[in-house]
Amino acid sequence: MNIKVIVEPGEDGYFVAHVPSLKSCWSQGKTKEEALENIREAIDLYLESEATELSEDQELVELTV
Repeated sequence: MNIKVIVEPGEDGYFVAHVPSLKSCWSQGKTKEEALENIREAIDLYLESEATELSEDQELVELTV
């Protein structure tokens, strides 16, 4: 799956990463690499929690665009 992530320097010297397409999916790290590792984990947890909230007639399907 391909997801666009925005990484930018934070005010405290850390790097902040967020996913515009996934509301409230944010993370940070001391380096860009660490911020990207952390946001990858945040994305996994976000998608996992979304999947558990599906009703019986809904199905989560992943598409690569």
